[in-house]
Amino acid sequence: MNYLKIGNRKIGKLFKPLVIAEIGINHEGDINKAKKMVDDAISAGCECIKFQSHIIDKEMIPNKVIPGNSKDSIWEIIKRCSLTFDEEKKLKNYVEKKGIIFLSTPFSKEAAFNLNKLGVLAFKIGSGECNNLPLIEYILKFKKPILLSTGMNNINMIEKSVKLIKKKNIPFILMHCVSIYPTPYEKASIRAVKQLKTKFKTDLVGLSDHSIGNYISFGAVAHGARVIERHFTSKKNWKGPDIPISINKSELKDLIKGCNAIHEGNKFKKQVFKEESPTIKFAYSSVVAVKNIKKNEKITTKNTWVKRPGNGEIKAFDFHKILGLKLGRDVKVNEQLRWKDLTK
Repeated sequence: MNYLKIGNRKIGKLFKPLVIAEIGINHEGDINKAKKMVDDAISAGCECIKFQSHIIDKEMIPNKVIPGNSKDSIWEIIKRCSLTFDEEKKLKNYVEKKGIIFLSTPFSKEAAFNLNKLGVLAFKIGSGECNNLPLIEYILKFKKPILLSTGMNNINMIEKSVKLIKKKNIPFILMHCVSIYPTPYEKASIRAVKQLKTKFKTDLVGLSDHSIGNYISFGAVAHGARVIERHFTSKKNWKGPDIPISINKSELKDLIKGCNAIHEGNKFKKQVFKEESPTIKFAYSSVVAVKNIKKNEKITTKNTWVKRPGNGEIKAFDFHKILGLKLGRDVKVNEQLRWKDLTK
């Protein structure tokens, strides 16, 4: 099978890229704020919205580790931004009633259990959990499609996780990711999309993009990314841990439009389309006489050349084939030559 399904949405080479708006924890624990972002993402044309599911004491011990994109400790951030099970349930219902796919990333087995209980269609595993083999094994028990982010992990580590997933015969998508916030363009490693496809013999590779703007995402789609995930916010002046690398409604709309356009533009190999025929007629050149030529006179570069339009019988690319041949009739200047006019 060369595609994966999340609900009724098919993901693969033949289908437009799935763009995921990751609200994540940008809501800062405010469900109304989360709903506002849901509405804005949907109005931009988004098909899938993702959150993060945190149960703080189940995923970490108290600590003072400060992420590179924050001044607060990770403990303080997660404590402030966590949603309750009931709030996640309300959000899921809110999203799905609008016909949109709801996803969330669990950071503990308890959070994964809750998401399965809610009936999520698939599991997104974050880059930090790409090497969390016990958690991956636990999630695989639910037998649902996996989106596996791969930031901060090399090929050897990714391979261990992929082996686990393949062993259980669970459909999956590998998400290339660089966990630098924001990701400099020179470190975005777009070529990794093809690298992952080749290494793991799968077409189902996407990008979780932390760069500024949509440029890297567009490049990834051109390289065959089937899923694009971007942090999302309604307003860039809101407080939130991932707001600085988030795109807003207008950028999301442009991202979706651009990804679809690139997908359409990537369908065919180099060829001449029949719709190019009208252009060929004026843009090609044909062999013409550049002076009056008498019957039996040899064709040379001094009495013939190539000129537009291209509606003549002998095209420019055949010019050298006729040099040295003789004309079987008189030809006037600027008259296009025909094959039947030529003799040896």
